[in-house]
Amino acid sequence: MESIIETKDLTKNFNGRDVVDGLTFEITEGEVFGFIGPNGAGKTTTLRMLTTLLQPTDGEAWVGGYSAREAPREVRRLIGYMPDFFGVYNDMTVWEYLDFFCSCYQIPGEKRQVLIDNLLELVDLGHRRGHFVEELSRGMKQRLSLARTLVHDPKVLILDEPASGLDPRARVEIRELLLELARMGKTIFFATHILADVEHISSRVGIIEAGKLIAVGSLEVLQKLMPVRQQQMTIMGSDEQAIEIISSIQGVSNVKAKSGQRQENRVHMTFHFSGDDEALSNVLAEALARGLRVVDFREGNHDLEQVFLSVTKGVVT
Repeated sequence: MESIIETKDLTKNFNGRDVVDGLTFEITEGEVFGFIGPNGAGKTTTLRMLTTLLQPTDGEAWVGGYSAREAPREVRRLIGYMPDFFGVYNDMTVWEYLDFFCSCYQIPGEKRQVLIDNLLELVDLGHRRGHFVEELSRGMKQRLSLARTLVHDPKVLILDEPASGLDPRARVEIRELLLELARMGKTIFFATHILADVEHISSRVGIIEAGKLIAVGSLEVLQKLMPVRQQQMTIMGSDEQAIEIISSIQGVSNVKAKSGQRQENRVHMTFHFSGDDEALSNVLAEALARGLRVVDFREGNHDLEQVFLSVTKGVVT
């Protein structure tokens, strides 16, 4: 797949301080790319440079091969942008709101009816077409705003905190909608601080802190940045004996019996391991040699929260 978003040494300086500092990354067509970082890390500033709303101090960004610096109009034709605080017009109905943006994009009147109907169906707001925007819940307003970004059928969606402030059900609805848009072939680049949303829908993740991109890759790739590997083991017998034996093996640490998971004289344990695959295989060999009756042994996964806490330092620009 070809790159549709690319940055090279992208930098933005405010009052002598680099809020975004030398970002270099690529996003390929059709990706769902989650951009995470603490508040003040530079996420929104990065998105505003990609959408041509801010000029970089240094470096460059391209969308669809067009320079955000030199060809802003071409970039804007390719993107749909939803900021973290979006404007909605409370004295308009849902239908009028979308019709207004259709007119802004000079979409002919004869095409608007079908387009708006399709967008409302996509975001599940057809039953609210005649309601005033001010009557909508926050989740519905988010979906309406997302429909607005799709009016001109952009190839790339750039979304800033699309699930911020939503209740759990509304967050799930937004996630499912983004996955549906990805299945339709849209490239999605979204910034958020809600790690669970990123973990559920992203094909790759970028982690930014203090303006610098400190890690990028799939969750599987990011897990390799962890200093220890997480393991799971189930044995027959006493948990005290098993914990003592496993804890004594070289490279093993933080052995715990998982509470509430004892059944049929089985003990489920987790532990950390620092070592390569060959050393890990010796853990099982030694456990068996020392009399443990192992019925399951597998490598677990660190979740994104664990990875994030491991690679970030809690600093701001």
